[in-house]
Amino acid sequence: MKIHNLTVEKAIESLKSDLQGLTSIEAKRRLQEFGYNRVEKIKGESILLRFSRGFTHFFALILWLAALLALFADYKDPGKGMGLLAIAILGVILVNGVFSFWQEYQAEQAISMLQKLLPNQVKPLRDNKVLQVQSSELVPGDLLVLEEGDSVPADCRVIQAFGLKVNNATVTGESIALYRDEQPSQQDNILHSTNILLAGTSVVSGQAKVLVFATGMHTEFGKIAHLTQSSKQTQSPLQKEVIFLSRIVAILATGLGVIFFLIGQLIGLSFWENFIFAIGIIVANVPEGLLPTVTLALAMASKRMAKKSALIRHLPSVETLGSATVICTDKTGTLTQNSMEVKKLFLSGQVYNFSSSEKLDSLTKNYRVLFEAALFCHNLKETENNGKTALLGEPMEIALVKMAKQVLLEPIKYPRLYEVAFDSDRKRLSTLHQTSQGLVLYTKGALETLLPLCNKIQTENGIEELSLEVRESFNQAQNSMAEQGLRVLAFAYKTVEPNYEPSSLEENLILLGIVGLEDPPRPEVPNAIEKCRNAGIKVIMLTGDHPKTAKAIAREVGLVRSDNPTIITGEQLQKISDTQLQLILDEKEIIFARLAADQKMRIVIILKRKSEIVAVTGDGVNDAPALKNADIGIAMGITGTDVARESAHMILMDDNFASIVNAIEEGRAVFDNIRKFLTYILTSNVPELIPYLAFVLFKIPLPLTIIQILAVDLGTDMLPALGLGIEKPNPEIMNKPPRPLKERLVNLPLLIRAYLFLGVMEAIAALSVFFFVLHDGGWKYGEILPSHNILYLQATTACLSTIIVMQVVNVFLCKSDRHSAFSYNLFSNKLVLLGVIIELGLILWIDYTSLGNLIFGTSPISLKVWLFAIPFAIAMLIIEECRKWIVRRNKTLEPTKGFVELRK
Repeated sequence: MKIHNLTVEKAIESLKSDLQGLTSIEAKRRLQEFGYNRVEKIKGESILLRFSRGFTHFFALILWLAALLALFADYKDPGKGMGLLAIAILGVILVNGVFSFWQEYQAEQAISMLQKLLPNQVKPLRDNKVLQVQSSELVPGDLLVLEEGDSVPADCRVIQAFGLKVNNATVTGESIALYRDEQPSQQDNILHSTNILLAGTSVVSGQAKVLVFATGMHTEFGKIAHLTQSSKQTQSPLQKEVIFLSRIVAILATGLGVIFFLIGQLIGLSFWENFIFAIGIIVANVPEGLLPTVTLALAMASKRMAKKSALIRHLPSVETLGSATVICTDKTGTLTQNSMEVKKLFLSGQVYNFSSSEKLDSLTKNYRVLFEAALFCHNLKETENNGKTALLGEPMEIALVKMAKQVLLEPIKYPRLYEVAFDSDRKRLSTLHQTSQGLVLYTKGALETLLPLCNKIQTENGIEELSLEVRESFNQAQNSMAEQGLRVLAFAYKTVEPNYEPSSLEENLILLGIVGLEDPPRPEVPNAIEKCRNAGIKVIMLTGDHPKTAKAIAREVGLVRSDNPTIITGEQLQKISDTQLQLILDEKEIIFARLAADQKMRIVIILKRKSEIVAVTGDGVNDAPALKNADIGIAMGITGTDVARESAHMILMDDNFASIVNAIEEGRAVFDNIRKFLTYILTSNVPELIPYLAFVLFKIPLPLTIIQILAVDLGTDMLPALGLGIEKPNPEIMNKPPRPLKERLVNLPLLIRAYLFLGVMEAIAALSVFFFVLHDGGWKYGEILPSHNILYLQATTACLSTIIVMQVVNVFLCKSDRHSAFSYNLFSNKLVLLGVIIELGLILWIDYTSLGNLIFGTSPISLKVWLFAIPFAIAMLIIEECRKWIVRRNKTLEPTKGFVELRK
């Protein structure tokens, strides 16, 4: 038999211990045999390995290759700027890798500041003496005394209990305080055994002597932590997209390099000249600025999320949250406040909504004794904290005292003379007090145990006989409250003669009424649930709590609207196959209750099998495996356990479900913003590439040098691109469904717009101005110009300057692929505006300073060149605005609207 099925004597005997505790020698021997009582730290990569990952992912490898090619080209043909390009690319790799690591390291440091869950010091009984030792030195067979407020340091069997209640929410997810005693349990499942205390839980009232039977990784706490460690981290959707984009870039750049090399061979260029030229083509088509821009966009979004109480541990998780299609949310402490509150009273056939009752005066007059019972019948303790008095104990009793004080107003003190303690068989507590009316016994407990002890009832008209009809009305009221997810307690009292017999105190009681309490929902949650519904995000409740409680809370926050939502308990889930579960998860409204840790993880895995992007919220140890297996695990920062926070991708520092919605909005904006700056960056690749093509095919002077391409990619384009990366979310973004899982970051419409529309216009403009300067200087077709020729320098300067002018207009066009650039406030994004100013300042420095001329191979150009270039930029603005107008006019129906309705 298992330890929870044994009697106290057999349980102690099974661990070869006794009531005097272990000897110190035996404790040391067992410590060597069973190991330290600590949960192994969640496995993670070493700091060096995590740091190195920023320099070895696929896109970084492409940049390494580009830098090596540039160094080789500089070695074979020095003086063309390829060496400087290689150094710049290496700088990009270094800055990006260090910045990414630093962002995540800072997040980890913030998490490490949060408190630990397990206690540091405990007092076991050894050698028949109470010793103080580190909790890590506890061993099976140790005896401990635990009191209210203590955390449970190991899995323990209760051998003596006095009014003991525990909060198991961190391990099982149950929000209400549970009674525990020493009697053998008939339960098969140790998690719900009434004589077991689990490591990581806490004592909310009473005291107990307990026997340690499992420590460290052998505890239920440790088993869940091990389950978490064995789960592998998955790649975020953005990481997958960057890998895909990296492959496209590698294939495109290499393919163009090979094609141009073959063309060069066909037209008779020398092998090495042609090879160096092909390298230039490959490097020119690698968007060196893409990686730091993506990283910084994610970092900026994570900082905005942090201001909204969402701490991002891993940067790619920013965008993953925006892609979420399903949120699996815990109930206790996430949707609710994790505190009890009185909601309803049933007094003499009448139901009162306590929080909004207009009859407080009459309640005080006719039922004052009920509130006196709530005020005195408890086992709470008062503590001093910063000069303020606080109550320590079970949240339910704290809520009852608060209710009583709200109604009674004036302070009352009735000394307690005697107590009939609570136990799990009686399910009630009675306290005897000396009052102004004499001795009065106050009793509270479960209605089914209290009602048989009552023969009278307190009514508005005084004390009356308790009839069968009234008894039935109380039973119906209790059932109604339970259906609403309320915890129900009954109250009774009687006056007692001075010569009372303790054994007959709880006889012939006067029934006062019943009180319904709940763990209230967070007030902002219903609005957050509605936003999720409008955004096409499905919300599923996963809780360890009772199905009725879960259903009632779900209905109150708007998670459930229909009469018959699908409710699956952990026991039912055990009998359901994965195929059946996959079909059940198609239901519009679904609640999972009484779940174990592995079952939460199973649901997450099945949802991912359905190609959902899954976000999971939780705070307990039991949530950790699901948090780690989810696409985005969201742990609570205040009430969350260490294990949960270590397993999560994001921490809610205010434990507020509504903060998730704000973070989702930011996450969705990230994907859109990355597309915006990709369009902007890729557009400038075309006027950088086509001059090379014209140089090879038409035997013209090279319009743009490698160092000038570098000036665009890593100079003038960077800050405006970053500005696009931090654009504020579109107000309509949460009225659209999550992006389809198969939707690519770089899709065909983006490529067509960047390469075949905006890019072609920029290339035409750049080459037109290039030839304008050449012809104005007397150049004839076929004439070869030396690289240091003043006319050639002015022509390449004009080509470079025109690309910059076109990109200044393009950055405003790229704010949206549909909405007019004129619909945005010019000052709505100050970084874009600053980027444009710096961009123009940089090109003027490059064009008109001797240092700029020396570094970039440029020469000052005249005003008429600028005047010739500007109309091309105006033309691009007009043409793109016309395209957007056509799109808006023809795209009157949103193709995703039906999808949102379906998700609702």
